[in-house]
Amino acid sequence: MIILQEHVEERSVAFTTRGTKITAECLWKLIKASYNKVAKSCNAPKEGKQSLKELAKGGKLEEIEISRDNIKAFEPFAKKYGIKYSLFKDSSEAPPRWLVLFQSKDSALMNVAFKDFLAKTIKKGKSKPSVKDDMAVHQEKVKNAVRDKTKNKDHGVHER
Repeated sequence: MIILQEHVEERSVAFTTRGTKITAECLWKLIKASYNKVAKSCNAPKEGKQSLKELAKGGKLEEIEISRDNIKAFEPFAKKYGIKYSLFKDSSEAPPRWLVLFQSKDSALMNVAFKDFLAKTIKKGKSKPSVKDDMAVHQEKVKNAVRDKTKNKDHGVHER
């Protein structure tokens, strides 16, 4: 009986709607709309990271070499521009190379995404020094500064 219950729970669907009078026609429209939404999302072309086999179905592939450190940093840019891509590790060389494979029809989008990615990484590389580092530099300057030991005796006295 427990197995049957789990089987039923896997296939159950919940519908919610607002209304004072729910008719069979209203229920039919609700089920039809939800079915259409699920069918549309299943048939939608997949974007982002894919397997090499799925990507090869779309036609000719092109490649760009990327370093291992930049793979995770590049993924948001590929997602932003809706690029279908696959990562491939070429182990034939001593230090393995990482390749980003994408469909040739997406080459214009890939160029834009890579330009945006490079602009952001270069900008990040030229970041301002941290506040802690800046404070440490100024503290060293203050420690090494020569202070004037003589006191001004007529301090606060006004002449008329």
